[in-house]
Amino acid sequence: MSTPFTEAAGIPVGDPTPVTTFSPVVLPVPGRPVDLRIKVSAPATGGDLPVILLSHGHGPSNFVSSLHGYGPLADFWAAHGFVVIQPTHLDSTTLGLREAYDPEAPVYWRSRAEDMRHILDHLDRIEAAVPGLKGRLDHSRIAAAGHSMGGHTVGLLCGQGVADPADGTPVDLSDARVRAGVLLAPPGGGEDLAAFASEHLSVLKTTDFASMTTPALVIVGENDHNPAFSDRKDWHTDAYHLSPGPKSLLTLFGAEHGLGGVAMYDGAETTDENPERVAALRALVWAYLRTTLYPGDSAWADATDALNAMPEPLGAVESK
Repeated sequence: MSTPFTEAAGIPVGDPTPVTTFSPVVLPVPGRPVDLRIKVSAPATGGDLPVILLSHGHGPSNFVSSLHGYGPLADFWAAHGFVVIQPTHLDSTTLGLREAYDPEAPVYWRSRAEDMRHILDHLDRIEAAVPGLKGRLDHSRIAAAGHSMGGHTVGLLCGQGVADPADGTPVDLSDARVRAGVLLAPPGGGEDLAAFASEHLSVLKTTDFASMTTPALVIVGENDHNPAFSDRKDWHTDAYHLSPGPKSLLTLFGAEHGLGGVAMYDGAETTDENPERVAALRALVWAYLRTTLYPGDSAWADATDALNAMPEPLGAVESK
């Protein structure tokens, strides 16, 4: 007999509520080659709702790397009290700009962070555009989450250092409005970048975590190792080990770069598809953000206790 999948893999969370999803909300951005299109997922009821900006990765699929992806995360977080805002960055294959003659192509590292900042600059406009959302956001409780290259984007918002590959000028894209970050399988430090990535994604050579001071949860897969990016098997953990606290690190046992399938439902390209792993990840992120954005909330302690008490834990957490 098959066993039904769970929503939170035994991690304690609140009861889910119905979700409304509205897209696209279109924001004109001066100088951007196309308008910024976003999707908003929100609880159908309630007020003073915290916000998660969710940045997609730089994956190979046609639509996953856009506002259409990451449903397993966005749907869950919205059902449990967050308003989730998902931009389509310029590196999305839906836009056809990866091969453009642009110094930031193909990953558009600076534009990605500026997309997120533009959303924060226009939260009032977004509220007004989404039916039933006006006046329901808590603008003081904002988090950012991102997978893979999206993790790099979130790192920039949290103070991660980077230099413009064109001239070596340091670039500061941090934003104090982002009070917590969640970096899922993010790129590591630039010193150990492999030759392939150095050639094709040169901005990653300058990644430095010494100034990434915003509280953050870094999530990595135990088996996430790609020699095209680094020979070091723990490279994706750099955002935790090389940044100042407060930080937490969640290592998911047996997970690869897809972390069980965070980017899509039933995606064949997910090499380590595991719905229970995704259930645990999204519940642990929910708990981390509840405690970080609402000091005194016991959700994170309760969640890590539940993880550690599992007969066969899906992962391990350490903090500093």
